Amino acid sequence: MAEHHELMGGKLHVYRRENSGNWQCSTFLNGKNWRVSTHEDSLALAKDFAEDWYLTLKGKNRAGDLKTGKTFKQAAAQFELEYEIITEGERSPEHVEALKRHIRVHLNPFFGEKVLSEITPGLVQEYRIHRMSSRKDKKTGEPRRPARSTLHKEIIALRHVLKTANRHGWMEYLPDLSAPYKASGKISHRAWFSPDEYKRLYQATRERAKNPKREQWRISCENFHDYVLFMVNTGLRPDEASRIEFRDVAIVTDEATGERILEIEVRGKRGVGYCKSMPGAVIPFRRMKERKKAQHTDKVFGKVQSVLLNLILGELNLKFDRDGNRRTAYSLRHTYICFRLMEGADIYQIAKNCRTSVEMIEKFYASHIKNVLDASAINVRKGKPTKKVVVEEESA
Repeated sequence: MAEHHELMGGKLHVYRRENSGNWQCSTFLNGKNWRVSTHEDSLALAKDFAEDWYLTLKGKNRAGDLKTGKTFKQAAAQFELEYEIITEGERSPEHVEALKRHIRVHLNPFFGEKVLSEITPGLVQEYRIHRMSSRKDKKTGEPRRPARSTLHKEIIALRHVLKTANRHGWMEYLPDLSAPYKASGKISHRAWFSPDEYKRLYQATRERAKNPKREQWRISCENFHDYVLFMVNTGLRPDEASRIEFRDVAIVTDEATGERILEIEVRGKRGVGYCKSMPGAVIPFRRMKERKKAQHTDKVFGKVQSVLLNLILGELNLKFDRDGNRRTAYSLRHTYICFRLMEGADIYQIAKNCRTSVEMIEKFYASHIKNVLDASAINVRKGKPTKKVVVEEESA
């Protein structure tokens, strides 16, 4: 049974749920139930907190500042219900689940009990500060800041929820969610492997496949070698490659070049797309099919072998590029794009084949590939004007 205590003549309740260490408090005011955690495991301290909280609520109510209406948690539940149904078949289940996880793990604990009208740009900024300072490294005691992309995805999830509330008329306007004090940062290129570095990588994976450290690791090493070759010759994202089944891949003869390539039906975050590989992807794919004796519904690669990738990159001193950017399985996709640009492929066709935009490729790839610069077009020289020769007519 939960422990329960009444204060303020029965108007304020302090209680502790089963299997919980902290005390909660609640009251009914202005036609609504109000609840909050005291964050205290001591009953005496919890009672002090509850009384202060209750008197604060009473003061706000008397001043007309006690806001009522739908809470963030209610709007989040409505968003999850709508989003999964409306985007079925258009967004991958993994993407939908990631949004739900951001809401459940981070947004609801911070915003959940807030009335929607209380969510202001200032409160959103407080959330950013909370995320950047709340977790501490156990060894150093320093704050463990989330990755920039992680926080960006959480703000996207927050925007989805607030837009849902706005559509239903639960909040009058959307607050400004942009990050303040943000200077326009330097555009850094994505970590990739230069031709020499890629040669070192696939030679190392090939050697590991032929001579694994232990015999029971042979198949894993062979699969990983084929994974590296496959990724650099297709440009797939790691999550796309992990979803590919053998029935999604066909070996065909390309009409334009006459070469044997792979036609791949890719299932990614934006639904189904298509990819035509380089000829170098055919042999690794055939080896995987023979090695696995696979059925049509079996996955070609499945989960990325990140441990083996990090081990080999560490041995080759290739874990970071010269600018300090960390190389991951995504770097194999970046390598494919850079190689195609270096060979002079059309940037629009690369964007279509990689299921991205021309803008993204120009921003993160083309800016640092010297081969895309045409010296003949850059080093244009204006011709020097010829001097006019005036010929005087002889007088008759």
